Amino acid sequence: MKTYIIAEIGINHNGDMKTVKRLIDMATVAECDVVKFQKRNPDVCVPKAQKSVMRDTPWGRMTYLEYKHRIEFEKDEYDEIDAYCKEREIAWSASVWDDDSLQFILQYDVPFIKIPSAMLTNYPLINAASQSGKDIILSTGMSTQNEIDSAVNLLDYNTQFSNYKFSLLHCNSTYPATLEDLNLVRIKTLKERYGDKCEIGYSGHEFRLGTSVAAVYLGATIIERHITLDRSMWGTDQLGSIEPQGLIKLVRGIRELEIAYGDRQLGLTESELEVQKKLRG
Repeated sequence: MKTYIIAEIGINHNGDMKTVKRLIDMATVAECDVVKFQKRNPDVCVPKAQKSVMRDTPWGRMTYLEYKHRIEFEKDEYDEIDAYCKEREIAWSASVWDDDSLQFILQYDVPFIKIPSAMLTNYPLINAASQSGKDIILSTGMSTQNEIDSAVNLLDYNTQFSNYKFSLLHCNSTYPATLEDLNLVRIKTLKERYGDKCEIGYSGHEFRLGTSVAAVYLGATIIERHITLDRSMWGTDQLGSIEPQGLIKLVRGIRELEIAYGDRQLGLTESELEVQKKLRG
């Protein structure tokens, strides 16, 4: 099975469309399957206690709410993103953080709706997304087993009424995540517990590459990684992101593993028959 590779642009564009297009180009060159953004209504999503907190940004000192509005794209920008992705022949989608954002993204022909880890317990949002008929990808970072169970039960139940599939992504919600915190073997746990209902994947926030290849070996069929033009750029997600050459190496490593993985059967390959005949007679 071919691994579905999501290049997460997220908010690493810092509100700049030129950067967006360079990141889309980067994902296209690396032969990713899709690029992904984050869509939120800051007035709804930013916690009340954080709205007035002052923050130093490249655009000056402003409140956290003003900063979130500063980097948020609206209809004109997403129309341009949609057109550019069609031109570059790559799909796009977005994580939705609230119902306003869900309805906004549903204006476009996206292949799936992403529910971020932070919204795993937002059952009204999950319910609304499942009613859209779009496939759903749900990250499971910062979540307990009971919380994941509840989200999966809701998504599984709603498949009776809406024609969609859903997937779970193992995730550690720190930026950047340390190797000690990744717990990649949890991918197997998710497959054992939910694999009869959905696909299991991995959303990585570390900057290393081999971890995602290992995730595929452990059974992940979806890989989501944040991407950036330069990890030294300003922004909270940049350090947990992959730069252009790293993304090319990551995709190549995953595709090579898919070829090399094999079928677990003991015995000779066709290429070994002549060698056996020569060396054993």
